[in-house]
Amino acid sequence: MRILICDDEKDLNNIIAKTLKGQGHSVDSVYNGQDAYDYIVCGEYDAVVLDIMMPVMDGLTVLRRLRQQGNLTPVLLLTAKDTVSDKVTGLDSGANDYLVKPFSLEELSARLRVFGRKTTSNPTCVFTAGDLSVDTSSHIVTRAGKEISLSPKEYALLEYLIRNKGRVVSRQQIENNLWNLDFEGDPGAVLVYIRYLRRKIDDDFEVKLIHTVRGSGYILRD
Repeated sequence: MRILICDDEKDLNNIIAKTLKGQGHSVDSVYNGQDAYDYIVCGEYDAVVLDIMMPVMDGLTVLRRLRQQGNLTPVLLLTAKDTVSDKVTGLDSGANDYLVKPFSLEELSARLRVFGRKTTSNPTCVFTAGDLSVDTSSHIVTRAGKEISLSPKEYALLEYLIRNKGRVVSRQQIENNLWNLDFEGDPGAVLVYIRYLRRKIDDDFEVKLIHTVRGSGYILRD
């Protein structure tokens, strides 16, 4: 998933970003509401973690502007306010979920995974393609019952492909979802990771799941 973290508490922002990156997500971070709004409008994110109390523009204002413009990017609000009225205000402003500080990083990760399942209309944590199974909760990947070990980036690529099973995704779309906006690496990085993934997912099996669509990108299909 590609996730934007919007919180002016830099230490907390960095901890959340580090945790999510370690899980294979692509993460961008901003520290004020105006930057949060600009990033969301200009980018394509699978989820936004948005603090309410931020400088320049508060989180609720950011959220209301987005919803007024028809932007439906899933938003998880973070706040120290825990009254029922505060929660109702946040949800009525267009938030998809609400998490009160202090919170556990495990719970935050779990709630973001729910966003991913809703985006793909998959009600479970397990995605399948033929005899390939990807559990997005435990990050366990198996094919024909055999567990396959993947690096965080390989796993992130596979999860993105299987969440979009049957659809062609371009190199640019993969870059946008696997790397953050600061990425200035090798433009051939996607091809390199596709090769890595094929070695582990396809090479030992007769039926190939990852296919190249010339001039368009890649597709994972049964």
